[in-house]
Amino acid sequence: MNTINRRHFLKLIGAASTLAAVPRAVRAAVAPRVVVVGGGFGGATVAKYLRMWGGDVHVTLVDANPSHISCILSNLVVTGSLSMSRITLGFDSLRTNHGVNVMQGRAVAIDAHGNTLTVSTSTGNQVLPYDHLVLSPGIDFMPAAGKWDPTRTPHAWQAGAQTTLLKNQLSAMRGNETFVMTVPKAPYRCPPGPYERACVVADYLKRKGRAGAKVIVLDANPGITAEPEAFNQAFKVTHAGWIEYYPNATVQSVDSTTRSIVTSAKTVNKARVLNYIPDQKAGAIVTSMGLADDPTGRWARVDPLTYGTLAHPNIHVIGDSCAVPASVGKAVPKSGHMANSEAKVCADAIIRSFTGDAPDEDIATSSACFSPITNKKASWLSTNFIYGDIVDAAGNVIGKGMNRVDIGEAPADGVDGDSLEDMFTWAESIFSDSYI
Repeated sequence: MNTINRRHFLKLIGAASTLAAVPRAVRAAVAPRVVVVGGGFGGATVAKYLRMWGGDVHVTLVDANPSHISCILSNLVVTGSLSMSRITLGFDSLRTNHGVNVMQGRAVAIDAHGNTLTVSTSTGNQVLPYDHLVLSPGIDFMPAAGKWDPTRTPHAWQAGAQTTLLKNQLSAMRGNETFVMTVPKAPYRCPPGPYERACVVADYLKRKGRAGAKVIVLDANPGITAEPEAFNQAFKVTHAGWIEYYPNATVQSVDSTTRSIVTSAKTVNKARVLNYIPDQKAGAIVTSMGLADDPTGRWARVDPLTYGTLAHPNIHVIGDSCAVPASVGKAVPKSGHMANSEAKVCADAIIRSFTGDAPDEDIATSSACFSPITNKKASWLSTNFIYGDIVDAAGNVIGKGMNRVDIGEAPADGVDGDSLEDMFTWAESIFSDSYI
């Protein structure tokens, strides 16, 4: 295993984006206003860094929930290895340490020409004026035909109540029963996540002595989309006999009442647990504005120097909802770490707009990830993206965007206990950098 690479990127986690120079802080008679929608890793980080770097910038963070529950490490809550409190991240430090105004409510409408956001709160609608608006709402779902009821057959791809439901269903499994899960068509939130979940569920069933139980993975993609060497080894060797993997399994229908699913590769009836993770798209506030304008109609295209949308440059989209221009076959992943990284570039660009500076072109973003394979071992990967020319499949320059530079990933024989320990260091670094 390339230990130097893994150790090196761990040291860089706290600086998830590279900025040549942070612009001078804003000093203004009337403080410019930035409203941020979504308190996940993207939204929390951009709010924090706008206040840290921005001087007299007024920042309001809007989220429907009183705290954020992290998808990072949530698969370990599913198996009972961690408590929900370990991944519950509050907004108090953003208020007290950084002066962010936090509003609990749901963003319901944007007036892009009037520069206002309407928020539904427990006391009624409130209209927030803004100079810049940052949208970081995460994902929404595109379920297949049939009768899908997530209260019966959970996705657990938005952490919280769904995580607890899937945990309870897993703990009720007995021997010779089946846990069926799907992998959505890429791109989706957290590329390694479904394969990680399959591994930790198989490990849980094995450790609990559920003889004859199995995990069936129905993948809509042609093959494993992230860390293929490590996960192929995990499926075929580490968890041999416990995991069945089916690629090219496009979901055609789901019935939550009978816990049955039909795919192009396999049909399963009456699973003990059906963990259906649907295909995904940008969060509702993005799609409702018509900002999901990439070729698939699922994600919002953005300027990689500012994360401003093409239609409204002062409306920015970061995190899972955005489509960042990149070389063909080298897409920017949708992950918590990447959202944290994009947020810093976005915050820097917004502050530059207030001070009259041009966006910085000497930028990079990054995404590292650890995936538990058992309760004692984990794999890892790390990727950087650097701004510059991007190319098509034939190698022709097609514009400017983010170029992927792979730092490395765990080989099949590189899944170990050190990486499991490093996983918690990595997670706590992201948690702290975003919320403390």
